This record gives sequence, structure tokens and C-alpha cells, in this order.
Amino acid sequence: MAKDSCLARITAGVAVGGAVGGAVGAVYGTYEAIRYRVPGFLKIRHIGQTTLGSAAVFGLFLGAGSLIHCGKSY
Repeated sequence: MAKDSCLARITAGVAVGGAVGGAVGAVYGTYEAIRYRVPGFLKIRHIGQTTLGSAAVFGLFLGAGSLIHCGKSY
């Protein structure tokens, strides 16, 4: 398998997107839970849902972008 294969680039894009999206989602979910005064354990659930949703979306788009750029060599 080549060092810079298409699958490796897509996997790296999804991983980086998931990490960035998770971090942004955790920060935004915490802010939103505090701002709207979400009670008790629902706060943890809200932060978790925001984190996972944001990670999935960022990962999807960075993976798609990596797929689009996969065939191009600069």
C-alpha cells in the first residue's frame, strides 16, 4: 500500500474532523447548557449530544473534502 494512499488520506480527514468537531461541540454544548440553564443530568446529555453531533458533521465534511482532493496531485 502506498504511503499516501487515498484511503489513508480520507481516514486522516475523518479523524481530524472528528477531533476538531468534538472539541468545538463540547465547548459550544457547555456554553449552551449553561446559557439556557439545562437542569441536572440533562446538562450532561445535552453536552454529549452536541459533542457527538458536531464531531460527526465535521468528520463527514473533512472526509468528503479529502475524498474530493484524493485524485489531485500538486
